[in-house]
Amino acid sequence: MANKLSSFSLIFFNFFFILTQPVYAQENSIELKRADSLFQEHQYAQSFATYKKILDKEEKYSAQMLLKMAYTQEAQQNYTATIYYLHLYYNKRPSRAVLKKMEDLAQRQQYLGYEYSDFEFFQTQLQKYYYPILQGMLMLAVAILTIMIFIYRQKKILPGRTEQVLFLGYLLFIGFYINFLSFGRKGIIRQNGIAIMAAPAAGARWLATTNQGHRINLKGERDIWYETEWNGQRAFIRKKNVLELP
Repeated sequence: MANKLSSFSLIFFNFFFILTQPVYAQENSIELKRADSLFQEHQYAQSFATYKKILDKEEKYSAQMLLKMAYTQEAQQNYTATIYYLHLYYNKRPSRAVLKKMEDLAQRQQYLGYEYSDFEFFQTQLQKYYYPILQGMLMLAVAILTIMIFIYRQKKILPGRTEQVLFLGYLLFIGFYINFLSFGRKGIIRQNGIAIMAAPAAGARWLATTNQGHRINLKGERDIWYETEWNGQRAFIRKKNVLELP
């Protein structure tokens, strides 16, 4: 099975297996150890089934486990799943090398929607550190407010108008960060022969039939449908036909 992987893929996965080993070695799950043993014996189908069981049950998992899942799926020429698990890994450890790997896979399979930009890389970094950044901003706001109260109590001096406006603007920015900052939602079409419709109904106007692997923007949802865009038009696709990316 491994001979179906390109030389680039072998180098890529081996490099990141080594890179993630120290973190992975801390995992104590019996299930993970069994899956690793199967993987080392090149029983990829069995190892993947065990890894997926762990992932679906939302138990602890390592970055290296996700790489191994992607490795087994590429060996089986299941490129949609390969990209999906690489994306899960990328969310844990953003890397331009992983972005390039996904983009290369998509280009070879002629999948649409994988034109990664510097902005998307920055967006992923911001998403990864969203809560630490929020915590830091809130702590700074509390510290500034505490200092302002202390100065007022000691010297009966209120902050100047400029300082008040700046602090209010800072609080408004925090409010925007919490309530309105959006990273967008994306998904991968998971099967072949999927209908893209003009409205969220089985009897709606048909727009296109597409195959698996394409990455689409998820702009909203209506019951069993995701709203997206297809060839510049508002479109809908059934949720069961999409792997939503975290």
